[in-house]
Amino acid sequence: MASDHSVRGEEVISNKQVILKDYVSGFPRESNLYLTTSNIKLKVPEEESGKDAVLVKNLYLSCDPFMRGRMQRDLPPGEPEQSSYSLGSPIVGYGVARVVDSRHSDFKKGDLVWGRTIGWEEYSLITTPEYLFKINHTDDIPLSYYTGILGMPGITAYFCFFDIGSPKEGDRVYVSSASGAVGQLVGQFAKLIGCYVVGSAGSKEKVELLKTKFGFDDAFNYKEEHDLDAALKRYFPEGIDIYFENVGGKMLDAVLLNMRHHGRIALCGMISQYNLEQPESVQNLIAVLYKHIRMEGFSVAEYYDQYSKFLDFVLPCIKEGKIVYVEDITEGLESGPAALIGLFSGRNVGKQVVKVAQE
Repeated sequence: MASDHSVRGEEVISNKQVILKDYVSGFPRESNLYLTTSNIKLKVPEEESGKDAVLVKNLYLSCDPFMRGRMQRDLPPGEPEQSSYSLGSPIVGYGVARVVDSRHSDFKKGDLVWGRTIGWEEYSLITTPEYLFKINHTDDIPLSYYTGILGMPGITAYFCFFDIGSPKEGDRVYVSSASGAVGQLVGQFAKLIGCYVVGSAGSKEKVELLKTKFGFDDAFNYKEEHDLDAALKRYFPEGIDIYFENVGGKMLDAVLLNMRHHGRIALCGMISQYNLEQPESVQNLIAVLYKHIRMEGFSVAEYYDQYSKFLDFVLPCIKEGKIVYVEDITEGLESGPAALIGLFSGRNVGKQVVKVAQE
């Protein structure tokens, strides 16, 4: 339990943190991270460094695949340099928190917020809160949803699918890593507008979830398929109109062979490649040329200014039961490293969240 004391009249509290011990090469291990405790003043600094800063108590932390790239010394191509984690400092990601103190005009003490730049710690001083959002919708909706369906993964699923996928009724849609934080939503969005949807996942339990909980037309366990091209031809005998890409590598290669003319590939992630020291090459890119396929990458930061549009769509869907969301919540900051590393072996079922404190 945190112990309190005062320094010059300001309350100081112990602050448990998850620290990056060393940069990762290959598959990340829990030993790349360690738990420590420091002290933090429960007051935003008065000096210039505290201008517009917000101090928060973290409630939920989000485990996301993009965090793997920030754990390595040599950043993935195209990643801004400032996005890497610093050795000896807390790792940073998305989360849900309550404001303890603020010098920012948009946030006041007691506000609930979600966003990026939240450290993996009990309390975070956020000096650049441009990716911090006030939570206004709390009736009958779990706060943890703001790490998932109502946060970054939800925005990603919605805009990546609708803007890049350009779906229409009757389209044949394939979603890889379909039971994860983003994929489970993409499939449901596609069904809402009348698409035929097939998803793939890495266990029998997840495949059943896709068909019985999320309403996919069909699903398969990619680990049981020795020929991905043949598997896709079985589920899409007339080809794929939209591929929502979360995996990369051999899966992308097989999909390219099965895309229809003028098909669309929405590039959201490539989790199969994140832990490889030498990424796999893609052999069938010529299909993009011959089949007139549109393939485009997605950056969620470009869509935050449309967050209200997204909420107008998704909140009624949640309240009317048209969309369901599955979370995998682990308790305590000390369980965070195992939860994060587990993403890359498919240990989680649904959106992986770490609960840090009671609401």
